Amino acid sequence: MAQIIVLGAGLGGMPAAYELRSLLDESHKITVVNPVDQFQFVPSNPWIVTGWRKPEEISFPLSPFLNKKNIDLVASPLQKLEPLENKLQLANGDWLQYDYLVIATGPELAFDEVPGSGPEQGFTHSVCSLAHSITAAEAYQELLDQPGPVIIGAMQGASCFGPAYEFAFVVDTDLKKRKLRHKTPITFVTSEPYIGHLGLGGVGDSKGMLEAELRQRHIQWVTNARVIKVEKGMMHVQGLNEAGEVVKDLQMPFDFSMMIPAFRGIKPLREVEGLVNPRGFVTIDDYQRNQGYANIFSSGVCVAIPPIEKTPVPCGVPKTGYMIESMSRALAENIAAEIKGQPITSKGAWNAICLADMGDTGVAFVAMPQIPPRNVAWMKKGKWVHLAKVAFEKYFIRKMQKGTPEPIYEKYVLKAMGITLMDK
Repeated sequence: MAQIIVLGAGLGGMPAAYELRSLLDESHKITVVNPVDQFQFVPSNPWIVTGWRKPEEISFPLSPFLNKKNIDLVASPLQKLEPLENKLQLANGDWLQYDYLVIATGPELAFDEVPGSGPEQGFTHSVCSLAHSITAAEAYQELLDQPGPVIIGAMQGASCFGPAYEFAFVVDTDLKKRKLRHKTPITFVTSEPYIGHLGLGGVGDSKGMLEAELRQRHIQWVTNARVIKVEKGMMHVQGLNEAGEVVKDLQMPFDFSMMIPAFRGIKPLREVEGLVNPRGFVTIDDYQRNQGYANIFSSGVCVAIPPIEKTPVPCGVPKTGYMIESMSRALAENIAAEIKGQPITSKGAWNAICLADMGDTGVAFVAMPQIPPRNVAWMKKGKWVHLAKVAFEKYFIRKMQKGTPEPIYEKYVLKAMGITLMDK
């Protein structure tokens, strides 16, 4: 009997646990470890801020649904990992042993790297977690009462640009509906070298399309931006040229700001030698296996991916939903194969697929593979994207509650886009 622990119950951990349960008989024990007994559908967080969703609509308790599938849950944060002894300690003091470990913790948000940023110790907000989105919603209500300048974007080192664009467009749409847009100038501040870079070197005509969308919505922008510090009501930003030289020194006033921070691996992982890269992200081979510890696999945002290209201001590489889903499926198949004495052969699909809502319309993009040159570089805009994201949200949440391991990105999203998967 194998003891398998899945660290994290998000978009990577939950599919991994369900995939493992479908591939292994119940003599093998699967335990999900998560800081809280709650699943959160992170892609819907921007809608929480504007009041288009309530927290209970995009979250649910984990234990009833995991238990139905004979998967245990321990709700406590990871405190310490000792991979040489195949054990870990939780914040509640418990030690757990494992034969195989799946790391799908997601990232730690590095607000401390920019003084004055973040919702807890600083003056900017975030949509990276449900708790932060609820806090941002409270501040957004204050903005509605007293409209003023808004800054939205992504800090240096950020790797998740899609939600920043999405949030800017959603806020623009919401303010128009409330007849307040004329009182709230919006500026998009990003570490990207150009609009639509997305940490991917651009996808199709993402530069032209997103620039046109920003212009049409009267959203100003600053690219190659390095945020030096944030004070109450004031963001200090340096603008760099292609050589990395400072050419702008901006003091930008704001009444509300949402800035995606840089990510890094969580502290207990950063403390393990041979497991992670300098930023604390788990290094893996083609089979989602860590090179230093053969019984540790990883999936999701916590996985190390090198930047696609050097940029004047550091930009990370995003891990989109389809990529995470394929990573989780591959590692589950590989763990199951090894337990059964078979060779591991499954590889994740390193392709980027994203549905970005704009409130009244949306943009979908596909990059296959994620790193250029690509077989497919596809980007389309339309109201159908907004409708597709709403439908996808409901379908994915139902999938997590039912515990079905079917690959919904490959089976439904790509099919809806009319795109044939060219490689896995």
